[in-house]
Amino acid sequence: MRALVTIACFCLVSLPAIAQQLPGNPAAGRSVAQRACAQCHVIGQSERQAAVNGVPTFVGLARDRSMTTARLQGFMQAPHPPMPDLALTRQEINDVTAYIVSLRK
Repeated sequence: MRALVTIACFCLVSLPAIAQQLPGNPAAGRSVAQRACAQCHVIGQSERQAAVNGVPTFVGLARDRSMTTARLQGFMQAPHPPMPDLALTRQEINDVTAYIVSLRK
């Protein structure tokens, strides 16, 4: 019985953290991408050429099966040159990731 109570308490305490890690909103992600990413990346489905030479398009990222959700999120959390530090919130990162993943369809 004590173990059951411990598990129940853990679940109640952990729910907010779990809820924060739910998948993002692709529509909100497209909006964030238009504001923060479109200067260098092509973010739309119909566009095929990168805005800056050598920068992958979002469709290209989406089609790259090695680019997992976790990997996409990692790139946005820890930017690397020439990618600027965008200082996106966790929710914005989740939303942009959801948008990129939605382009796989």
